[in-house]
This record gives sequence, structure tokens and C-alpha cells, in this order.
Amino acid sequence: MTAWSSTTDGAAAVVRDYLNDAGQPWDEPAPGVFSVELPGERKLTTSCSMAVREHSLVVNAFVARCPDENHAGVHRWLLERNARLSGVAFSVDSSGDIYLVGRLPLHAVTDPEIDRMLGVVLEAADSSFNTILELGFATSIRREWRWRLSRGESTRNLAAFEHLRPGDDG
Repeated sequence: MTAWSSTTDGAAAVVRDYLNDAGQPWDEPAPGVFSVELPGERKLTTSCSMAVREHSLVVNAFVARCPDENHAGVHRWLLERNARLSGVAFSVDSSGDIYLVGRLPLHAVTDPEIDRMLGVVLEAADSSFNTILELGFATSIRREWRWRLSRGESTRNLAAFEHLRPGDDG
């Protein structure tokens, strides 16, 4: 067994043990590649992947799809938010979808560090979700309000966007 293999195998074992103890649903679709669902309040679930690579544990978490509008405003807000994050940062993929990404050196892959990083991911995704939706999907949210109100549908999950609810004229 090479030193690289030993180090990556050890980090994967730490992640596996952490996830077993965490009590959240998780999967290991390939050796050293893990997926876990993090429960939130505003964003009900954050899908997160962790992959043990040659030098680090790479964490990626889906936050929101590509905004429908106001791309510059959303991206500016994400960059400003990055300045307050620890160990992770907002990123966009080639489709414009929004992710949180982070890296942890293999020597730092411990239960407390995994817990800290996943905690930062969960807090950042959950606390940012409504702002991202408001900045990047306001027109769609207003349209959803109108549609639900016209049909007498529940608007419970739109409560955070009450200020976007159309008035009697809209």
C-alpha cells in the first residue's frame, strides 16, 4: 500500500465513521466519495458530497439553481457573503447553479473538522437560501403568489416572501 493510498484510505474511514455516527442519511456511491443530506429550516435539505482526493477532502453542496434574473446582483451578494465564511465559499458551475465548495487537507480530516465544515455548509446554505431566491427569482415568486391566490392554493411555503405578495391591484 502506498503512502497516498494509506492516507486517503484513512481519511475515507474517518468520514465513513463520522457519517455513521451523525444520524443523517448518507451513501458512498464510490470508494471515498460520500453523499449526505443536511436538514435545514429555510432550505429544507442541502445535498452535500464529500470526496477524498490525493491531498484533500473536497466538499460540494448544491444551494440553488441558476437565477432567472439579476445575475450580477446575486453574484455580488455571494461574493460579499464569501468574506464571512470559514473554510467554504460560494461558487457557480458552468450552468450557473450555485454551490458551496470547500477543501480540508487530509491531515485535518477528523470528526471535529468534518463536523465544523458541514456545520458551516449547512448554516451558509440555510441562511442564504431566501436571499438568493429573492434576488434571483423575485418575478417567479410573484407569479407563484398570483397563481396560488387565484386558485385558493396554500401559500404557506411562500410566507418568507410575504413582502412579494401582489396587492389587490396585482
